[in-house]
Amino acid sequence: MPRISEPAPANTPAVEETEPAPAPAPTSGRPLAKPPVRKMARDLGVDLASVTPTGENGIVTREDVRAAAEAAQAPEAPEAPEAAPAVTVDRTARERRVPVKGVRKHTAAAMVNSAFTAPHVTEFLQVDVTKTMKAVARLRERPDFADVRVSPLLLVAKALLMAVRRHPEVNASWDEDNQEIVVKNYVNLGIAAATERGLVVPNVKDADAMTLPELAAGLKRLTETARAGKTSPADMSGGTITITNVGVFGVDAGTPIINPGEAAILAFGQIRDMPWVHKGELKVRKVTTLSLSFDHRLVDGELGSKVLRDIGTALEDPELTALAWG
Repeated sequence: MPRISEPAPANTPAVEETEPAPAPAPTSGRPLAKPPVRKMARDLGVDLASVTPTGENGIVTREDVRAAAEAAQAPEAPEAPEAAPAVTVDRTARERRVPVKGVRKHTAAAMVNSAFTAPHVTEFLQVDVTKTMKAVARLRERPDFADVRVSPLLLVAKALLMAVRRHPEVNASWDEDNQEIVVKNYVNLGIAAATERGLVVPNVKDADAMTLPELAAGLKRLTETARAGKTSPADMSGGTITITNVGVFGVDAGTPIINPGEAAILAFGQIRDMPWVHKGELKVRKVTTLSLSFDHRLVDGELGSKVLRDIGTALEDPELTALAWG
């Protein structure tokens, strides 16, 4: 009778299986990156520890940081078809939890970082903007503004750009690694925009070199792109100074948090009819409140006050200021 071979023991496979290669051991300690790359990561709100390095010897590169930022800003994937029906809110529940992710998560991290690393100071100024509102009405009738929306924000932006030209030190950033103040000779003007995905701050590149119609077109493009949820990481990087228009929400003033990597942010409140002493008489005028928050490491009280006062002066009489300051 032929002999039947015994089966191999369970713990000794007859055929040798190929085991997967062991995963590389995680690197410990501080991620490797050059100072400019670290600054870029801070400005974009990217945690270097979460970035996969592609540079030589495991160094994180600019491209790695940019890719991580783009991934964080990517639109959230739509829900599966089975989740299509409207969400039913349980009115009897005492609380409701909303996941924090995407743009909202990135913005929250950036704002916390800014609030606890940059010493904020905020100053306020009430301004008679009656002449600004008249100028807005006249600009809307000009043919070179026919394809753009002329709003008071346009002239507020122009006033800020004029103040920056007179006081360039407010258009700066703090270089922690090199312990230097970096004054920018260009203005990438950020405009804070509330969207369904959360707060985004795209910026108009080289806004200081634009004519008023070009600036109006730039603001229109940013606004429409933000509302459509198509703002790209490139549009939100590299800002140098920001405006937030809280007036559209019916708010008079606030203490805005500085956008990371910048030295100042201007809040523009609602424009209201208010009693105002004009040429020695009490009259009803168009009045708004401006709030300027600035990083006290870069901007002292004197410089911040001069910048805010110049913005106010430009809005009190935009036409005369344009002639005087060019």
